[in-house]
Amino acid sequence: MGYPIEKKLVVAVSSTALFDFSEEDRIFLTQGLDAFRAHQETMKDLPPNPGAAFPFIRRLLHLNRTLDGLDGNPVEVVLLSRNHPDAGLRVMNAISHYGLDITRAFFLAGEAPYPYMKSVNSVLYLSTDRLEVKEAVSKGYPAGHVLPCSVVDTDDLDDTTFRIAFDFDGVIVDDEAEEVYADGGLPLFHHYEKENRERPLNSGPLFPLLQGIATLQKMEELRLDTVNSSAKRIRVAIVTARNAPAHERLITTLKNYEIDTDELFLTGGIDKKNILDVLQPHIFFDDQLGHLEPSSDDIPCVHIPFGIRNS
Repeated sequence: MGYPIEKKLVVAVSSTALFDFSEEDRIFLTQGLDAFRAHQETMKDLPPNPGAAFPFIRRLLHLNRTLDGLDGNPVEVVLLSRNHPDAGLRVMNAISHYGLDITRAFFLAGEAPYPYMKSVNSVLYLSTDRLEVKEAVSKGYPAGHVLPCSVVDTDDLDDTTFRIAFDFDGVIVDDEAEEVYADGGLPLFHHYEKENRERPLNSGPLFPLLQGIATLQKMEELRLDTVNSSAKRIRVAIVTARNAPAHERLITTLKNYEIDTDELFLTGGIDKKNILDVLQPHIFFDDQLGHLEPSSDDIPCVHIPFGIRNS
């Protein structure tokens, strides 16, 4: 018997994050809904180019092959789209064209998709609609705004390693420490974090995603018999502006939640682009646009509009 969806790692994605529908969006905005639907019908057998979230989604789904031998697939991607069902035919054809194992799709004819995250147990919703994502996060849904990116045009389809990178505060954990920083700057922040170094931070919006990825890592480690095997395909990095002495509370928090990461970058304010250019993750999540925009043309980047940084 296969995995019930309640036990899977489920990620939801919009059609415009998965595929490049920028021209179709222009038609919708300038010519209206009827012209958009007619265009999609005419083009239904012509697959669009991959979108910014495509590398991440493709590798996430590939983990089902990496972790073969399990009873069913532990990973699932669900399409949540504002498209009318008629226009959705082109999307489903494109999914088939690119060999993506996505079988569940909700087409909502203009209605907000994110409330349906709960119905499929999704730990993340990726969308190119900035306002929709902000609204979703304000209502407690773990959603991310996918920034435009050109790297998908040269994505190496033979590369099956899954590299995912997270900021820490306001993404994996809540914004408690960032509120202290906002009140008193770096000296107060370092003092506060040192005083609370043995108290774990509370989970943030993408903690369930990281926790799900960590579970998949443990599955892979059991198959490889070693944590540091060269055959390891799932690699998780944290790229944070924290440095010593604020590192202790970060490590305390990860240990408390039994989360292991492969790379930890305590940048202390170094431009994160310097790290990301070398790391080359297939997706990077941060709550500050200032950390994302320098890299977003070369690295798929997702803004999490959560907490005091986005008030």
